[in-house]
Amino acid sequence: MEIQEQITQQAKVAKTAAQRMALLETDTKNKALLAMADSLVKHAPQIIAENDKDMEQGRRLGLSQALLDRLMLNDSRIKDMAMGLRQVASLNDPIGEGSRIWIGADGIQITQIRTPIGVVGMIYEARPNVTVDAAALCLKTGNAVMLRGGSEAIHSNTIIASIISQSAVEAGLPEGCIQFITSTDREAVQVMMKLNGLIDVLIPRGGAGLIKTVVENSSVPVIETGVGNCHVYLDAGAEPVMAEKIVINGKTHRPGVCNATETLLVHQDFATQYLGNIADALMAKGVELRGCEKTRNLVPNALPAKESDWETEFHDLILAVKVVDSVEEAIEHIRRYGTHHSEAIVTENYSHARQFQREVDAAAVYVNASTRYTDGHQFGFGAEIGISTQKLHARGPMGMEALTSIKYMIQGNGQIRS
Repeated sequence: MEIQEQITQQAKVAKTAAQRMALLETDTKNKALLAMADSLVKHAPQIIAENDKDMEQGRRLGLSQALLDRLMLNDSRIKDMAMGLRQVASLNDPIGEGSRIWIGADGIQITQIRTPIGVVGMIYEARPNVTVDAAALCLKTGNAVMLRGGSEAIHSNTIIASIISQSAVEAGLPEGCIQFITSTDREAVQVMMKLNGLIDVLIPRGGAGLIKTVVENSSVPVIETGVGNCHVYLDAGAEPVMAEKIVINGKTHRPGVCNATETLLVHQDFATQYLGNIADALMAKGVELRGCEKTRNLVPNALPAKESDWETEFHDLILAVKVVDSVEEAIEHIRRYGTHHSEAIVTENYSHARQFQREVDAAAVYVNASTRYTDGHQFGFGAEIGISTQKLHARGPMGMEALTSIKYMIQGNGQIRS
């Protein structure tokens, strides 16, 4: 069967499943999520065996250590995925909630409720945990989901999708509510982008190239998730121990993810006293520093930064470093090179903290905390479908509400409009 025919058929099955998903009781959906969690843990050895195939292929293809880390699964990470499913099950179901009730013209009663979107298409790269997170949030919100992961994780994604799909159906969800596209051919993405009427929304999650392709070529509505060129600015009055911890965590905790810190901006006064120590701590953890001229005067081991370094999401143990004269210069640098994802200031100056949060245009703006917190789990959403850097419909870590639409329920007693 040709790719277009196969994917179109899967979308039709998903559309039918979505109609049934929209009518399910919360208890049924929660039961399925808990069964999916138990099944993941039960089949952890099989999942890890398939993941080993992807890891071996990734090493052969020369993937960076950071990207291999994104790809890798072990018992702990599988348990974390299961925990995410259980957390989503424990959260309130937004579907059917009457978020607003009021009296309109001529005494009609209007209730605004949340409804499922329908069929959600996910196109993603490298991270097999997205298969579970996307399914969890879509199913809890009464949607069906079509999953198309990248070739680098095909073995991991295939077995995970099979396990959770079977568990969901056995627990009472409709057949076909989770559709996994096994083709790694780029044509699969092209087909999904044109399935108007079958797929209701597409969410690309991955590198800049993937996101750009989907945003520019899809006729299906798109929620744009963002590239994470994230900055940390160390203000003149930053507490040095706190500053070092935040920078180290932001850059080295998981360097291959979108909320990792990619550029460090340092006020001249702070840099003169403390940048050398922070640089030593970073380099001790294997971080390559690429600095401006002022940075290299203070950190001789730093490589000279190129213009492209300021706009690059490295996904690796590489950090661009620039010394600035003021909070205003830091904000201007972020305006020029940032991707509206996550930005942080470390400061003891209240007015500078407020100025930074007011003037920096990003989905998440931090004071005295690591950019690594921009995450659905950390925000209490149970999981995330992605991190949106757009301003329409959803922004930041997208939890369940981002996968819902609204409906107006109107009650009258014979009113007609004059």
